[in-house]
Amino acid sequence: MKCRIREIREKKGISIGQLARITGLTGGSISLIERGFRNPNMSTICKIRDALGVPIDQLYTEDEEENENV
Repeated sequence: MKCRIREIREKKGISIGQLARITGLTGGSISLIERGFRNPNMSTICKIRDALGVPIDQLYTEDEEENENV
């Protein structure tokens, strides 16, 4: 799965710091999630979803490379 949080956040003009304040997460945690170094739990995903105002299924997409390797 490919994380689209950064893409959506940037399109909405929201900085990592702003998203951190809205969600109660740290900027470092958000950065790790966006870069794929941390897998968020459902509670964290819901906080990010609510802050960005998008459905959960828009936060992640299937990675085309993964599909090619299956």
